[in-house]
Amino acid sequence: MGQARGIKQVGYFDCAGGGQVVVSGTTAYIAHMKPPHGTTIVDISDPAKPRRLAEITLPEGIHSHKVRVVDGVMLVNREGLRGAARGPGFRGGLGVFDVTQPDKPREIAFYECNGVHRFTFDGRYAYFSPDLEGYRGNIVMTLDLKDPTRPQEVGRWWMPGQWIAGGETPTWEGRNHRCHHPIRHGNRLYVSYWHGGFVILDIEDMGKPRFVSGVDWSPPFSTPTHTALPIPFPLQGRRVLLVADEDVMRIAPGVPAFLWLVDISEETRPTPFASFQVDGIDGSPQPEFTGCHQPCEEVRGTEIPVAWFAHGLRIVDIARPHAPREVASFVPDAADGGRVCSNDVCYDARGLMYLIDRDRGLHIVERT
Repeated sequence: MGQARGIKQVGYFDCAGGGQVVVSGTTAYIAHMKPPHGTTIVDISDPAKPRRLAEITLPEGIHSHKVRVVDGVMLVNREGLRGAARGPGFRGGLGVFDVTQPDKPREIAFYECNGVHRFTFDGRYAYFSPDLEGYRGNIVMTLDLKDPTRPQEVGRWWMPGQWIAGGETPTWEGRNHRCHHPIRHGNRLYVSYWHGGFVILDIEDMGKPRFVSGVDWSPPFSTPTHTALPIPFPLQGRRVLLVADEDVMRIAPGVPAFLWLVDISEETRPTPFASFQVDGIDGSPQPEFTGCHQPCEEVRGTEIPVAWFAHGLRIVDIARPHAPREVASFVPDAADGGRVCSNDVCYDARGLMYLIDRDRGLHIVERT
């Protein structure tokens, strides 16, 4: 049953490893890491007895590890699986599905490009990271899905140097600077930019995103920036951005990735002022997939659930933002005798948390 403090397990669903899980109503949608598994749709009306409703499968060489669902519309990513050959059936982009009947998912549109990594979706607009011809690495784009059968580009932004077809010259190596995914709050996009840190974009005019500010801390820190999550309420009078680095693809030897807290009260001067690391990390070299990965993007209070790779689920309280502290944790048993690799966590309306492992299995837990 693993190790738990302040959290208890409610249910378990055995499935192939996943990159993301989201819940809509009493249905969970699991996006998988490797083909032939694409997206599995699960009935969780009884969380103690999850039940498979449907699965979308994929040909070899395609990666579809992210999913979002709002009001019966499901979006999934399609990109090349790292290290795998792209076969004749490869389609990169963003798939749009009608899931008003969750047991009968139906593709209704497809935005095609070289690939899409991660994205967010508010029911009208998708904020995502397409890989487009003419650009070095993924850029920022917004799609309008008012008519989900006809996705329409609204606007795009890229870090200066990415548009190589336009004569720009990157100052970085390879694809180190690329959009991971944007998160919207109000008229701002908070965009993680991998080894380019993060940027804040003004989207008052959605067709012309405007750079406000950014922080690039890689180097000296060695791990890429995965998520820039705005906290939607003040913390001790401050506006705070919670930033997660991901414990993969280090540019140099370094400690496992951790969480940053950044003061954005004056958003033109983002100021990192605190950090959080799991207790016991001593700074010695560790294999990839040991440290931080992804906070739950549904912020419901100062307790933030975070998927922490080999350290499972950690609940981090940021009520005192200068001194974040862990208040609960859950480390499931490792699948197939390997290491735990908790990849993503989400909430449902009942307050249950859903923790997907990169290698195998979905754990359903609740705070005690």
